[in-house]
Amino acid sequence: MEAREHGITRDHLSEAALAVLDGLHDAGYRACLVGGAVRDMLLGVAPKDFDVSTDAEPEAVVEVFGRKARLIGRRFQICHVRFGREIIEVSTFRADPGTAEDEDDTREIDDAGRVLRDNVFGSIAEDARRRDFAINGLYWDVADECVYDYVGASADVAARNLCLIGDARVRYREDPVRMIRAVRIATKLGLTIDPSAEPPADMVDLLADVPSARLFDEVLKLLMHPAGPEVFAALRHYDLLRPMFPQTHAVLESDAGAASEVLIKTAIANTAARIEAGKPVTPAFIFAALLWPAVRERAADLEREGMPASPALSSAQSHVVSQQVQRVAIPKRFSIPMREIWQLQPRFHKRRGRAPNRLIPHPRFRAAYDFLLLRATAGEVEQELADWWTLVQDDPTTPKPASGTGMKKRKRRGGRRRRLHEDNESPANDE
Repeated sequence: MEAREHGITRDHLSEAALAVLDGLHDAGYRACLVGGAVRDMLLGVAPKDFDVSTDAEPEAVVEVFGRKARLIGRRFQICHVRFGREIIEVSTFRADPGTAEDEDDTREIDDAGRVLRDNVFGSIAEDARRRDFAINGLYWDVADECVYDYVGASADVAARNLCLIGDARVRYREDPVRMIRAVRIATKLGLTIDPSAEPPADMVDLLADVPSARLFDEVLKLLMHPAGPEVFAALRHYDLLRPMFPQTHAVLESDAGAASEVLIKTAIANTAARIEAGKPVTPAFIFAALLWPAVRERAADLEREGMPASPALSSAQSHVVSQQVQRVAIPKRFSIPMREIWQLQPRFHKRRGRAPNRLIPHPRFRAAYDFLLLRATAGEVEQELADWWTLVQDDPTTPKPASGTGMKKRKRRGGRRRRLHEDNESPANDE
């Protein structure tokens, strides 16, 4: 496809992407923009990042760019080339999966059919056939600025159709995350998933064996996006939420599921609106919403067994989080504020005396208050409670919420008796 046909020019690429493409081309290698960037530009969407594919092997890429380049990955060895704040991912053309039985093949495939390592290099046409979806198999060559299509992807772009390259059961078994990617790409770009590419119902449980850290990254791509609400609906439709968030799925399928689904959908919609408006967002809030139904149900069970409310909530949090991180990892920088959001919820019911003035300056108050509004929307708490906290914040005598990630510690003086006195006056005792 010539430049006049596809409309992609050098002006559409970032300076870093051009520097990598030109650097490889000048060194005598073939260098192509590949995958999502080409796909998005053909669909009229501004690319989020740029990936490059080349016939230069990883070590050769490092030779070209020197200290700017760094090799990463075991399963697929690639090279990251940094120009300023931008990192360009450079991969070497890999061999067609059809050559996997060759004697010189060094692929590693486990008993379930998942590819553990694939660093067998080949031609650009083989590299295209190795990719997951046809629309990700398009190459923009910096040498002539033409788009090369070896898998019939141009027709899919025109029809806005998402097709797999090869047999769905084989490709999804090789990498179960492709089932999530199918939903994410189709939903965000307004594509139709071809019936042959729909995630098979009997294969979704393969996601349970994907490393939890990798699924954390995928969840962020799925839900921290303006199309988050549509992505969540698609995950539910294809039963892909269950293997990633089994405790959440169990509550959503129970009698209490309707209210819980309202809470989660509202949280995702609010996050999507903030992203669209250019406002800051945090994964902690999304994870707090996704896991709260399981925490709430677990805490209620413990209270029925005779455990006091505060220890029951704390125990429920620990149990749910410890179970969840086995499926989807949650780094401490998000799990700690998530748990603080939960832990502050009971304190919203204490409206007498000094309790409100002690709660509002808490650095996590705003996130916890927003979470209270979600619970009111879902009918979990009275709307009157949420309205009261909305009004009390406008009172000029009300302390303003603290900024930052932690409360400033008071400098303690004196001996043990003074420290004990200060501890007894701590706002933590209001819980």
